[in-house]
Amino acid sequence: MHVAVNAHLLAHTNNFRRAGVSHYIEALLEHLGHIDTVNPYTIYTTRGVDAAALGLPANFRVRPSRFDTINPRVRIPWEQLLAPILLARDHATLYHGVLNVMPVLATVPSVVTIHDISPILFPQTFRRINRMYTKWAIRRSAKHAAQLFTVSEHAKKEIVEHLGVAPERVTVTYDACDARFVPASAAELAAFRQRNGLPERYLFYLGTLEPRKNIPRLIDAYAQIAKETGVPLLIGGGKGWLYEPILAQAERLQLGDQLRFVGYVPQDEQHLWYGAATAFVFPSLYEGFGMPPLEAMACGTPVIASNASCLPEIVGSAALQVDPYDVDALADAMRRVLADGELRAQMRRDGLVQAAKFSWLETAKRTHAVYQAVSRR
Repeated sequence: MHVAVNAHLLAHTNNFRRAGVSHYIEALLEHLGHIDTVNPYTIYTTRGVDAAALGLPANFRVRPSRFDTINPRVRIPWEQLLAPILLARDHATLYHGVLNVMPVLATVPSVVTIHDISPILFPQTFRRINRMYTKWAIRRSAKHAAQLFTVSEHAKKEIVEHLGVAPERVTVTYDACDARFVPASAAELAAFRQRNGLPERYLFYLGTLEPRKNIPRLIDAYAQIAKETGVPLLIGGGKGWLYEPILAQAERLQLGDQLRFVGYVPQDEQHLWYGAATAFVFPSLYEGFGMPPLEAMACGTPVIASNASCLPEIVGSAALQVDPYDVDALADAMRRVLADGELRAQMRRDGLVQAAKFSWLETAKRTHAVYQAVSRR
């Protein structure tokens, strides 16, 4: 078999694009490279990607585009017009669309990863053009792909129920933490706090600033406890869809230095931001997987998470789970974790055990098995 992977959302830039799907692509390719050094792979990327930095074996050929295909206005024509031509030119026998899309005119079987169906369930959180294309792509892939991947059992259930896909056509391949997400030493964390002017105790959120992350309710809940606890809330992450109301709300509440937006957090520092925090708070309304809570637990940080969508499946009993629409409950959970040292210690221990259940190598093995099965059909 010769697998072609649409990796145009793989980003090596220090901004919010180097997160989410980009992280999934890079981790999947790395671990596929560990288990398959024989079959040819062609990896299509945006321009400027450092192929050598991926560290892939010789049977993986990285083909950067001449165009800025991270931009959807450029990527969409590539996916639908140029991809079929390239697949034929490169003699690929299988196409993997890592985010919802397969080419209409593809002449080889396609497997597609649908991380979640938020454009269908929460269309109001997407801009119109993006929403229209993504909904169309998801529905078409659900109907025509040889096999679908998704990243949690909850996401699989939604695909089956809302898109009418037979359960056996959907394979769950969980996301996982990279090796760098481990507890740092006390000395490392102290040096990190000093370097960045951080207090000994802080609450932390990390994720793209967009409506479904539920940041306005997080800020409202924090406002209830800010004065009594004196522990600041630090919000990390790049600006995503419709982020403006989040910043406007923070301005209205006038919490001063107690509420800080720290911007995009580089990958090589994320484990320290997690590890130095007293607790990590993630009240998202909807996730396909929910990577940040798992990463925080792997770093030994207590986690407060939403009980919505897939998050109970990911965090298990290791986190405090709250109704993401209940601001008072979220405030109480933060207050409780900040006040109870024994609870935090137990949450740290349980979180490390929970995070260890997820493996990129296992995900790559399950993905590779599907490649082989589809290729034999």
